[in-house]
Amino acid sequence: MRFTSEQRFDDGVLEREFTLGEIPGILWTPASASAPAPLILIGHPGGLHRMRPRLVARARHSVADGFTAATIELPGSGDRPRSAIAEQARADLRRALEAGEPVEEEIVDRLVLPLAEKAVPEWQAALDALLSLPEVGGPVGYSGGLIAIGVRLAIVEPRIAAAVLFAGSFVPRTLFDEARQVTIPLHVLLQWDDEANDRQAALDLFDAFGTKEKTLHANMGGHTGVPQFEGDAAARFFTRHLR
Repeated sequence: MRFTSEQRFDDGVLEREFTLGEIPGILWTPASASAPAPLILIGHPGGLHRMRPRLVARARHSVADGFTAATIELPGSGDRPRSAIAEQARADLRRALEAGEPVEEEIVDRLVLPLAEKAVPEWQAALDALLSLPEVGGPVGYSGGLIAIGVRLAIVEPRIAAAVLFAGSFVPRTLFDEARQVTIPLHVLLQWDDEANDRQAALDLFDAFGTKEKTLHANMGGHTGVPQFEGDAAARFFTRHLR
């Protein structure tokens, strides 16, 4: 891990950009801390530059609640090399949505499964590097991003103790089998009128999760209409399980 820049916000949050090999990332910590703070990994759908204002807002909220926060760029997003297979799948997905047609399962599989296969080990490598820093500690939470990545991380990464998942991305069928293996506490957000999400598939996935502690918060509105108070609910969830 190599830090490339830093800035301090008025609320005392220190933001540092870093690279981990070819992977860009951002770490947010209190400007001064007497002990390591639990870490929240902030997921997103790709494009750190495009998503930055929302990511910064989420991170500063997390630091204010006593956590550290970090994120990394997804494979094939931002300035990272593109995948021809993923680009074609993304084009096929847009074409189906614009035509008002059902999105075929094979399109979802081509787009999501290879991304999760590559992204999950990168998140784990980032976690190795982040937890080696004196100001960052466990336990670790995962918040948002593509639900397939969150589910896979919840299964394979024992350092993640709790997760907030957003049921707003397409769900490969194989994910339902994986969901039954999830045992950590989950807090799931669902936008009832999400124009790009299969509501029933999201409900079925929630039902499939194997954990004994799972909560579903469903709100009216489209994909970007998540109420602000849900951020407070997610913060309380992480406070219960990470502190």
